[in-house]
Amino acid sequence: MADPLVPRPPGTPCVIPLFTNQSFDNLSGPVPFNYAPAAGCPGPWQKVVLSIDLGIVGTNQFDRTGSIWLGGAILYFGTTQEPTIAPPNPTTWHIERDVTDYSALFGTNQIGHADLTNYVEGPYDGKITGSAALYFYPPVDGVRQTPQPRPDVVLSMNSNPANGTYALNTTSSQYVATYTSLPRNIERAYLDVYTQSQSNDEIWYSCNPNDQGQLSFFGCNNTAFREAEISIDGQPAGVAPVYPWIYTGGTGNPWLWEPTPGVQTLSFVPYRVDLTPFAGALDDGKSHTVALSVFNANQYFSVAGNLLLYLDHGSRQVIGAVVSNTLSAAPIPKVVENLTYNSSNNVTGGKITVTSNRQFAITGTVITSHGVVKTQVAQTVAFSNAQDYSLPANSEGENIVQSSTVDSTTTRTEGWKKTIVHEQHSYPLKLDLGYFQQPDGTYQQYSDVKDQEFKQSVEVLSDASPPVAAVVDNQFVGNNTILWDSTGQNVTGITDTHSRQAYTYNDTFGACYSRKIASKNNALTSWQDGGDCWLGLNSLSWRDRFSQYASKVYGATLQLLP
Repeated sequence: MADPLVPRPPGTPCVIPLFTNQSFDNLSGPVPFNYAPAAGCPGPWQKVVLSIDLGIVGTNQFDRTGSIWLGGAILYFGTTQEPTIAPPNPTTWHIERDVTDYSALFGTNQIGHADLTNYVEGPYDGKITGSAALYFYPPVDGVRQTPQPRPDVVLSMNSNPANGTYALNTTSSQYVATYTSLPRNIERAYLDVYTQSQSNDEIWYSCNPNDQGQLSFFGCNNTAFREAEISIDGQPAGVAPVYPWIYTGGTGNPWLWEPTPGVQTLSFVPYRVDLTPFAGALDDGKSHTVALSVFNANQYFSVAGNLLLYLDHGSRQVIGAVVSNTLSAAPIPKVVENLTYNSSNNVTGGKITVTSNRQFAITGTVITSHGVVKTQVAQTVAFSNAQDYSLPANSEGENIVQSSTVDSTTTRTEGWKKTIVHEQHSYPLKLDLGYFQQPDGTYQQYSDVKDQEFKQSVEVLSDASPPVAAVVDNQFVGNNTILWDSTGQNVTGITDTHSRQAYTYNDTFGACYSRKIASKNNALTSWQDGGDCWLGLNSLSWRDRFSQYASKVYGATLQLLP
């Protein structure tokens, strides 16, 4: 993969294994483990890194979903590689996550578990083994005196710390967390959200309106629009776009993802929802609910969430309220069908589009030990999906062009000081799928991923500080063709397989990372580092000066590096 590893501070970390050489080849449920802080390694830490190593041995296996939990909070969520190396040698992969924001979990004994259900039966003989550990890096001289702010409290949405992800089957399904004893001095609140598509919803971006569900390459309904909705005590509180992750068996074509998987396939990045306008409402000492749903869910989405709280350390009691809220409970997507039919009233081609556009602003105030603070979160959320169909006899072609964007401006006013954070997310997807009968009666199936991308930018503006910004872009492009016999049941060959991944990052402080990799016929053919950076060199510091500076100016974590 082209993704960067987590830049690590100097010094020797304390290492706490969570599990080692653990087999995930049974159906007995999650693998439990116990966590205890390392003696002589107290916080605060400069950085905490979750390191995961996984491997699969076998000739065949489906992609599987894995997650790691500690104290009920989710630390990792992703899917697995399929075997690409002949046994007895394993296909291996390595994952790293900066989990410093979850430091509040790591200071006390906790129970945890790893969940990776892997069915080993019949031809699916791939066996998965893995290890995971937390690396705690001590403060570095000169940095400890002014650490960037981190959440004081991390709470799972699960009431039982032994539970895992939650399944949302329909629009009305809700994942509800009830908090009976929240701190009464909350100043900021955020929710890290994961929404992973499964089963009928796995390839949701190819789904159609219910009256045309049979047209979809994968036969799914409820249109191609999905969106996560967050509410607090029944009041709309935020929106999270659903990223179109494609797993290593995705698009019905596992060979396309060898050796390079799609964007974030092996390690999902959560979407952080700013709930700060509700901080004052959460401070009243009463019980509160936080709920997550997925609009148009259709069997099903696997979801998880962590609630992150920043406290006012100068006060035992913060009071405040939501001043205004224009967010509606649900979007109102628009569907347009422009299809052609033959004399038998069967669809022969045409286009189906679904769009959703809305703007909202939520404003709240809190009275803190350092004065009255007003926070407004204003967002424009836009989605469009267009599917072009070509449906000759015994064949099907589907071209998908999708755009999902969030343009967010958060304004925090404290006395004379105003800080503005402008953040943009963009998730383009262009995908051509086809299954066509050839003149000799055989079939060809092609998957052409023209663009799968994750783009995010953050700009921080303050009356008291110069503006700073950071941008990250992760893109996958690839295609291949599967040859089938005349029965359409047996693969006779794989051709035209190639892929490219490009990952870039840069910020105001001169940090830059650029890596481009390419493969052909399932083998790596090129690797370029630093091509888009000054002097052709990658330059990522463990300090992450953008995150250090922007987070201190804003008062909460702002970070784009992994």
